[in-house]
Amino acid sequence: MEIKAQVKFVRMSPRKTRWVIDLVRGLDVEEAINQLQFMTKAAATPVLKLLNSGIANAVNNFKLDRENLYIKAISVDGGPVLKRWRPRAFGRAAPIRKRSAHINLVLGERVESKKSVEAQTATIEKPKVVETLKTFTREKAKEEAKEAEAGEKKKTEKAVPVKGEVRKTRGFLKKIFPRKTGSK
Repeated sequence: MEIKAQVKFVRMSPRKTRWVIDLVRGLDVEEAINQLQFMTKAAATPVLKLLNSGIANAVNNFKLDRENLYIKAISVDGGPVLKRWRPRAFGRAAPIRKRSAHINLVLGERVESKKSVEAQTATIEKPKVVETLKTFTREKAKEEAKEAEAGEKKKTEKAVPVKGEVRKTRGFLKKIFPRKTGSK
């Protein structure tokens, strides 16, 4: 079973955050928490909060054991960039990019437990099968064929224009300038 958690708009560069998540990817939850608590990188704080949130989702919503969880997947995507300007020499300006990140976390179970199987079956709704039987007779088939032939005849018939009347099939310019189009 997969448990997902995400945090968006973290005011930290995705590149700096990737250094932290690369160290905890694939670890058990307890090992990852220990690793993040003693890490000196600033990105460890939001990743630790996200990990705790994912664990809370697994324990409270899906009734899973905390010791059985591990980090199945964790990724960082770039968020919106705030653009600012910094003054430089000779009246110039240099851009400053204040980046943000979106962090996605997927927790998995080392060993599938009976509780997780029950939780999966409880959350999945079984689709309702609706059977409709359509009776098709020869009489209906003949009627449909006649309607199709009548529709083809209407399409092939061309309307003959009356003198002085502009056909609807002609374009806008032909209606305005009939002399140039030769419709008179």
